[in-house]
Amino acid sequence: MDVARFIDHTLLKPEATAEQVAALSKEAKEFGFASVCIQPSMVEAAYEILHDSDVKVCTVIGFPLGATLPEVKAFETKAVIENGAREVDMVINIGALKSGDDKLVKSDIEAVAEAAKDKALVKVIIETALLTDEEKQRACRIAVEAGADFVKTSTGFAGGGAAVEDVQLMKQTVGDKAKVKASGGVRDKETALKMIEAGAERIGTSSGTSIAAGETGSSEY
Repeated sequence: MDVARFIDHTLLKPEATAEQVAALSKEAKEFGFASVCIQPSMVEAAYEILHDSDVKVCTVIGFPLGATLPEVKAFETKAVIENGAREVDMVINIGALKSGDDKLVKSDIEAVAEAAKDKALVKVIIETALLTDEEKQRACRIAVEAGADFVKTSTGFAGGGAAVEDVQLMKQTVGDKAKVKASGGVRDKETALKMIEAGAERIGTSSGTSIAAGETGSSEY
């Protein structure tokens, strides 16, 4: 299996430099990854390198806490699309979900989905490490209703990453109405293949080159 085409080659550390993002983008072209996933301020620079390739520029919205206002997330989405992003990974309002305020969770996702409509894929990060199974299923159902293209396990910044069981649960919940992205802690090809077998159609990792080469990376994301 060509694992590379599943990978969102990721660099979201706050100290990431322009030089590192440029290197990441060039690696993505070399290996044929699905996308690079980088901070919003780096989108334009990555697009300059990748615009003539099949590798998409992906960035994050409301990252990593998800607690910003829907209007702010929508504005951020529009801005990064103008700069070349073709995929956006937004963090849900986790506190609202856990408070049972499904209306706010849905409107939050809808704001991003509307801003990205016909311009970029929307992946919704539900942050599985902070949720019960019931909350994970609720989050997935809301994301689908709000127009998301993907549901995604984790930011990689909340003390837990992707688990096979969560990927399976999420896939069972969304069915063919959305796709699943596994992210956080996927460092080797064996783990990546387990996630794909469980239903993931994207893998978010900064160990992409190691995985593609059949080695083990040291990344936390």
